[in-house]
Amino acid sequence: MTAIETRLLERLKQLPPGRVADVVDCVEFLAAREERTAVAARLGGAMAKLDALNLAPLTEDEIEEEVQTARQARRQGA
Repeated sequence: MTAIETRLLERLKQLPPGRVADVVDCVEFLAAREERTAVAARLGGAMAKLDALNLAPLTEDEIEEEVQTARQARRQGA
């Protein structure tokens, strides 16, 4: 365990339960923000790869067909 982890645990032990819950909420918020940042970076990379393919954009009709196909597949699987 690192020095900062030890220090945090010692400080947590001194807090009342309500404050420990606040700390947990804060840590979970920070972890979720980090996860969103990582997901956004992966999405950006995927979009760059897709853009590099130089594919023609889908028409509204093609998008609608894809949506309907996915819905039908989902209904059949349910």
